[in-house]
Amino acid sequence: HVQLDESGGGSVQAGGSLRLSCAASGDTSSAVFRAWFRQAPGKSREGVAAVNIEGGNTFYADGVKGRFTISRDKDKSTVYLQMNSLMPDDTAMYYCAARPPLGGNWDDMKWFVYWGQGTQVSVSS
Repeated sequence: HVQLDESGGGSVQAGGSLRLSCAASGDTSSAVFRAWFRQAPGKSREGVAAVNIEGGNTFYADGVKGRFTISRDKDKSTVYLQMNSLMPDDTAMYYCAARPPLGGNWDDMKWFVYWGQGTQVSVSS
């Protein structure tokens, strides 16, 4: 079993920055592929970014490329999401998710076994 603990959400004005963290505990060998998803009120959950903690490969949704950066600390089994140039459309609950390093699309939610509780990000105009 893996537990994911997220932190770092908050409220900022448009153009501001936030950094989210996702720390894993337990059987972290099952949580090598880590992703951030988000869900805004009334909308479907969508992939934001992902990283393979071992290899370092990263993946991004088109709407966040150039603004968000996902990184990892292998020793701490922690993943970070640096969010810059935030916009009101980025307002959502952000969830960390983890799975073994399978193939397939990086943002295919059905393969993610472990999910965090979520952290709220609110961006005002």
